[in-house]
Amino acid sequence: MRLGYKLAAEAFGPKELIRQAVRAEQAGFDFVEISDHFHPWLDVQGHSPFAWNVLSAIAVQTRTLGLATGVTCPSVRYHPAIVAQAAATLAIIADGRFTLGVGSGERLNEHVVGQGFGDVTDRHERLTEALEIINLLWRGGYQSYRGRHLRLEDARIFDLPDTPPSIAVAAGGTRAAELAATHGSGLFATEPRADLVETFTAAGGRGPRYVEIPVAWAPDEEAAVAEAHRTTRWAVTGWKVMSELPNPANFEAASATVRPEDIRSRFVVGPDPAAYADAIRTHIDAGFDHVVLMNAGPDPDGFLDFFTKEIRDRF
Repeated sequence: MRLGYKLAAEAFGPKELIRQAVRAEQAGFDFVEISDHFHPWLDVQGHSPFAWNVLSAIAVQTRTLGLATGVTCPSVRYHPAIVAQAAATLAIIADGRFTLGVGSGERLNEHVVGQGFGDVTDRHERLTEALEIINLLWRGGYQSYRGRHLRLEDARIFDLPDTPPSIAVAAGGTRAAELAATHGSGLFATEPRADLVETFTAAGGRGPRYVEIPVAWAPDEEAAVAEAHRTTRWAVTGWKVMSELPNPANFEAASATVRPEDIRSRFVVGPDPAAYADAIRTHIDAGFDHVVLMNAGPDPDGFLDFFTKEIRDRF
């Protein structure tokens, strides 16, 4: 079992994210995961640097820390050939410490290139084709591909790692969990759903199983709730909202009725280490082996110190 720290690329600039990653390694986290966004969820967050630059800098400033995208959409804003090349390069720089987390994306980030976003079926088909292209390119040699949505023409990646990175596919349902097994080598989820793990393994999945836990640490519980409500209330709106809205202003409106008690119901909040340990165990019991803590509290360094003193040795 591995514990990870979520780098909130919507809430911090690139240099601060790199600093937090170095601190996370020192604090005892096994890996960091970074969101790959073009826009933040809310204007108040105020950031959205290019995740691949940040990960490359982290790779050369750390020694044992695992790295992961959480997650990249390789089928709209990026062509999968570009993601395949970027992931291969990063895997070399990081000496095999990188996992490519992928998903079907959110309109918030993908609409910016003006190619549309499609319905759920369209997105799933595009993701499937993207994974086929990435796996094809990682075999080496010149490759071509003609799908319903995506094409590849006589392309070769010249710098490939000895072992390709794991591909953890984001799944909110059984269809995507099956895709994670057949076209990926890992699973990525945001809820402790044992059915997703069972579907993944039944379809032949044997790789890492990532899951995120929303938390908000502060010495005072009220302060933790207030900060999470200020910056991260979008997280309780549900995936059908989160995947469809195009800009931070829309998320501002959609989350206007979220209450502090809604944050309490979805987040681990405050300074009690037992609450964090219980949440981690719940996700482990559901079958996940890479558990990511996403801290929306006001003090990242305080949270990292708390992890070292109160959480790390429990696991």
